[in-house]
Amino acid sequence: MKRNEELNKLTQVKEWDFIVIGGGASGLGSALDAVSRGFKTLLLESHDFAKATSSRSTKLVHGGVRYLAQGDVGLVKEALKERGLLAKNAAHIVKNQSFIIPNYTWWGGIYYKIGLSVYDFLAGKLSLGKTKYISKAKTVEKLPTIEQNHLMSGVVYQDGQFDDARLAINLTQTIIEKGGSAVNYVKVTNLLKDASDKVIGVVAEDQFSKQQYQIHGKVVINATGVFTNDILNMNNPKHGKLVVPSQGIHLVLDKSFLKSDDAIMIPKTSDGRVLFVVPWHDRALVGTTDTLLKDESFEPRALEEEISFVLNTARQYLAKKPTREDVKSVFAGLRPLAAPKDGSKSTKEVSRSHKVITSETGLVSIIGGKWTTYRKMAEDTVDEAIKVHRLGNTPSKTEHLSIHGNVKPEQVDRTNHLYVYGSDIPAIRKLQESNPRYAQKIHPDHPFTVAEVVWAVRAEMAETIEDILARRVRLLFLDARAAIDSAHNVARIIAEEKGYSEEWSQQQENEFIELAKGYLLTPYSPKVINLN
Repeated sequence: MKRNEELNKLTQVKEWDFIVIGGGASGLGSALDAVSRGFKTLLLESHDFAKATSSRSTKLVHGGVRYLAQGDVGLVKEALKERGLLAKNAAHIVKNQSFIIPNYTWWGGIYYKIGLSVYDFLAGKLSLGKTKYISKAKTVEKLPTIEQNHLMSGVVYQDGQFDDARLAINLTQTIIEKGGSAVNYVKVTNLLKDASDKVIGVVAEDQFSKQQYQIHGKVVINATGVFTNDILNMNNPKHGKLVVPSQGIHLVLDKSFLKSDDAIMIPKTSDGRVLFVVPWHDRALVGTTDTLLKDESFEPRALEEEISFVLNTARQYLAKKPTREDVKSVFAGLRPLAAPKDGSKSTKEVSRSHKVITSETGLVSIIGGKWTTYRKMAEDTVDEAIKVHRLGNTPSKTEHLSIHGNVKPEQVDRTNHLYVYGSDIPAIRKLQESNPRYAQKIHPDHPFTVAEVVWAVRAEMAETIEDILARRVRLLFLDARAAIDSAHNVARIIAEEKGYSEEWSQQQENEFIELAKGYLLTPYSPKVINLN
């Protein structure tokens, strides 16, 4: 993943078979599906890969228990199949996670045991394990920090958990390894059309050099999630609003609030939403909300009422009551939902199934969906594009396609934070051994090393401090204060690797600290960490 090499391809290739706009789950999936079928494929991302929605999920690979409750059996069955495939295709990133539903009524245990047994049944051969009813004593043993007052029992079920941004980077690496091209910070500013108003490519701009490109392609796929309307607007200003953003927020707490390898699932909160408390990179991730917004943003911010809702709900179920001061980081993500036809504000009932729409101009857009079903979404999108543009009849090859980094499950050591790199671990260890400085931590309270920053720049197309601390090593999401403290050193490592000036480093540092402050609930001033 070297950005300059990818940029050179933009002028070297006369016409691509597929141009995919958007470097999130649906775009990366579509590009991988197309290139693995043998099509000459290019993916363009206006910011960094997974910058928006696809790095801000609840980190679950799941069928969607709530959709089962709504009777959407088809969506759940499809998602459970995809969950099982992803666990095999990216075993270093996806793991089997136990969830416990604490029951505070006598009937809760029976009700959820029956419902989740259906969930297991729908998973078929790809089931991750059977649902079990457990006593109050066993529930407390497994979840020592659960609120015990009025607790009756627990129900344990299995689902998947993963690191979303790391998977996005691995998908990008796989696309390039398969002969495709993917480049970040290249923004599509317009669509190219022929005399009969058919889309034949895109106009794009490098966000660093401001160089303009006219890129031709047989198929253009709009996989821009909550920004779908922007591309549709380039295609036809009268298209109407097909996608509305629904915001979900997450609070990250110290592991002391969970003290368990099991996650907690609260199936029905005060307003009918589902709430999760999930162990993630030695932290407790609490979320999420579902708030319909008018406008989309690359840096959405948690609303005060959302923060209060998550904290208040968590306090009802945790013996140690979290406060604003306990929050290590807060992040918000926007889900791309099909606009409700009745104009209602509720998104709880909106299905997360996806739709593929082809405009009269030949532009193919993928709408909705979620990380778990990204592969199936991509397959459906490329199938539709092939049919509409008459590109033959090549079936999808991604069902059993191993993703970059994949190793056998028994080779994954989750006690070592490097596990998310999978088959790249030896290369990172070699870097650490090559230079004593590279083995140093970038922050004393976290395991991430200088070698990982160097690796992100050299091998994972990281261009900014944010790319590294938000999406390559996830420190901004885990501990925003520590990320702020690490910014100075990370800026200098990038500048050293790329030959940038001191002025660039200072500007990067200032920009990142300003951005990172939005992940904090209490004011904070940077501390200087000295690396030798």
